[in-house]
Amino acid sequence: MNEMLNQQKSIYLQISEMIENDILRDVLLENEKIPSTNELAKFFKINPATAAKGINLLVEEGILYKKRGIGMFVAERAKQEIKEKRRNAFYENFIKALLTEASSLGISKQELVEMIDRAE
Repeated sequence: MNEMLNQQKSIYLQISEMIENDILRDVLLENEKIPSTNELAKFFKINPATAAKGINLLVEEGILYKKRGIGMFVAERAKQEIKEKRRNAFYENFIKALLTEASSLGISKQELVEMIDRAE
């Protein structure tokens, strides 16, 4: 968690995204314990309730699970679940908008593919 918080979005969402990023980068592995809400709160200088809200969001999504009295852990298949969630969001937020804009500009799908190839 070497990312920094910003004012762009809610802190609890940033906390959950940072944990997701650590899972995607294999910093946190399946069945591995994550930092506690108090550790996160101390590190980021935030309210523990805010850190807990970010963690609980991931619990609700099945990315993390709780071992009573021990802490929160990365769920099995968490990495795959995060990738799938983010792929769907990428499609909804970027691809659909790209196709709509391309259509309004008269850009064909073939031209889009050629533009993508040029950008690589």
